[in-house]
Amino acid sequence: MEEKKIDETIRQQLTKLGEKYEAMGQDLSSYLDGLLYSDYLTYWDYIHLDTLLSLQSPRTAIPDEKIFILYHQVTELYFRMILNEMEQSVFTDPVGETTFLKRLKRINRYLDHLIDSFDVMTDGMDQDQFLAFRMALLPASGFQSAQYRKLEIYSTDFKNLLNLEKRDELKNESDISVLYEFLYWKTGATELATGKKTLTLRQFEAKYGKEFIELGQQTADCNLLSKYKEHYLGNEEIVTEMKKLDLKANVDWPLQHLKSATRYLQRDPDVIKASGGTNWQKYLPPRRQRIIFYPELWTQEEMKEWGQKFKRALESPHA
Repeated sequence: MEEKKIDETIRQQLTKLGEKYEAMGQDLSSYLDGLLYSDYLTYWDYIHLDTLLSLQSPRTAIPDEKIFILYHQVTELYFRMILNEMEQSVFTDPVGETTFLKRLKRINRYLDHLIDSFDVMTDGMDQDQFLAFRMALLPASGFQSAQYRKLEIYSTDFKNLLNLEKRDELKNESDISVLYEFLYWKTGATELATGKKTLTLRQFEAKYGKEFIELGQQTADCNLLSKYKEHYLGNEEIVTEMKKLDLKANVDWPLQHLKSATRYLQRDPDVIKASGGTNWQKYLPPRRQRIIFYPELWTQEEMKEWGQKFKRALESPHA
């Protein structure tokens, strides 16, 4: 039988592999044996499909609770994709303008999907079913999304995430651990009656507080805003994408939650508390928080009117 000749390309690849493993003190032949005996990779094994589909564990027998779980799991996966882009933009230096712009566009595309997909949950759950199973979730709340808080920290300086009433007082403060105590989202996680921290907030801080402070310290001089100021000042394409990110994260995304809360939790004349006890009426409206990642990119009038037109849209009977 005629012996088949090894393709020159394959020969070159084997040589490179041999050099790679030799540099690590390893024997290429052993790795080739392992490849010979290993099974073919399947799609379902690669993405751990069976495990993924087993991760929905409703607390009640109410059917639409599974929709609620699935949607929030999908949301967290999108946050993971966004953070993947942010991590590479922030911790890789230098990042060229083309690459930085590409990553901003990816982030905005992911946010578009999230914003557009919110109706999947709000229109995909029966209101009576939601109100029936929601109390079984106490004190868990979507407020406890650590990945979203990381998205905020990667995006801007800590001082831009402060409670509105504290921004002037702390404008010269640089200690992240001090600023952390006055982050805006903490004011939304207070008991409606007493103003004390909810269990939801206490749980959240106990698990992630140290991590948030450390991330704030790590990104103090390299978050997306810092990167823009240092490397891309005046690039109009980058400015456009950063402003889009600002609006999507700080107006469009909270607005979707506000619309959902209004639909499910607002029942005249009574207002139903959110499942985590959070003060959603004050926490969710963008006009109340005025969180703006990139104030340098907006006019004073635009910042003054932050979220106002969306308030009017909600108040419209045709909204």
